[in-house]
Amino acid sequence: MKNIKKILENNNVILKGHFLLTSGLHSDIYFEKFRLLENPNLVKKLIKTKEKELQNLNVTLCIGPLTGGALVAFAVGDILNIRSIYMEKEENEFVLKRDFKIYKEDKILLCDDVLTTGSSFLKMRKSLAPYLNQIVGHFVLIDRSTEAIEEISPVISVYREPAVTYTAEECPLCKMGIPVEKRGGSKITP
Repeated sequence: MKNIKKILENNNVILKGHFLLTSGLHSDIYFEKFRLLENPNLVKKLIKTKEKELQNLNVTLCIGPLTGGALVAFAVGDILNIRSIYMEKEENEFVLKRDFKIYKEDKILLCDDVLTTGSSFLKMRKSLAPYLNQIVGHFVLIDRSTEAIEEISPVISVYREPAVTYTAEECPLCKMGIPVEKRGGSKITP
């Protein structure tokens, strides 16, 4: 698949402006993952660009957080023909429910949609502490992180574009008076 950036732009995944991210940070670029996730065929085509790398991990189980990460985990599981389960948020942590099982022989791939600070992966790893030695990799559709996070390095990503983020206090877009947008919500003024 050629020019993934162009494909993401054509599908309104890459947006420019002033955005409030889930992490609480601000950025001038936003990846509207749901424009991607609403197109399962495109998601599968993108993941298949990394199929060999994923196969080399010999994973037997994909785990992702609800909502986007779970969809990615299920798409990867479908491509690799392996089990997929998901974690749910509970009091700012991710937990396994629904009687999902992890077996001692499982090799686990943690999946998510977009990586910025790594907090979702770190929360999943914390909850999966008894299985840390079984986690063999981390996979995301879009890696927007600006630096490697040791606990989750390396990360396999379909598309990587480091994006600068700012706290509200240091955000140059706020200082210019540009309204900040929280996707899925209404405009917030600085």
